[in-house]
Amino acid sequence: MRKHILWMTCALCIISVSVISFGFAKKSSLTVIDSSNIKTTATANSSAKIRFVQYVDDIYSSAKLKFSGLDSAVFEKALVGYYNLKVANMLPLASSVITVVDFNKPSTQKRMWIVDVLNKKLLLNTWVAHGQGSGNDMADAFSNNNESHQSSLGFYVTDDTYVGKHGRSLRLNGVDRGFNDQARNRAIVLHAADYVSQGTINQLGRLGRSHGCPAVAPELCDQIINTVKNKNMLFITGRDQRYTSKFLNEDSAAQFALMNDTNPIVLKEAIAQN
Repeated sequence: MRKHILWMTCALCIISVSVISFGFAKKSSLTVIDSSNIKTTATANSSAKIRFVQYVDDIYSSAKLKFSGLDSAVFEKALVGYYNLKVANMLPLASSVITVVDFNKPSTQKRMWIVDVLNKKLLLNTWVAHGQGSGNDMADAFSNNNESHQSSLGFYVTDDTYVGKHGRSLRLNGVDRGFNDQARNRAIVLHAADYVSQGTINQLGRLGRSHGCPAVAPELCDQIINTVKNKNMLFITGRDQRYTSKFLNEDSAAQFALMNDTNPIVLKEAIAQN
């Protein structure tokens, strides 16, 4: 009887050890799989970002943007936002023109660039005025508030046109909450202004200033509006360390760009369908 009990006890011990060992082995196996997935995802993201940077550099070089004075870091930010706006379905896939305004530069410099991303071509580099509340030659202060007469930083999506007190003008929708999302309420639009000229620079040592709108030279206004109207991106950057944007996520921008715009056939087909 004692031998039988002893045999049963030993058998139970062996079974328990086997079950515990299997449990640890299974758990360990799952841990290895999860770790592998994490490493694979991280590697894929890293690879996508490297290829995206190369893609951005290719456009920057092909369009000769360095020679026109556009900073490469500013251009990269603009493209990151451009692709994230597409991810968010705020820009159509067919959108291929971006506008960059760099208020880190004085008003005497041509600090607006319009770039054809698809054809890797600079379409226009010209003057643009900032708001009178933002500063004199340099724009140092920015606001989203009505009656501030200051420029607002961030990403915009262009809308339709209308004829107002400044002539034909282009409505802008600010998409950065807290930074430029009051643009429509403030009547921030792209319009022509006589004070955007070499003559004004010669007279004042700077351009004239708006009430917060990105104002351009009258002789170029129609050309600019016709090029960028109806769901294209405008990015305004400047000296404000407080500025942040959910559209500056490099990972999502890189993934989208590599699946779409790095293949020119995809984008050209989208433009043709549009």
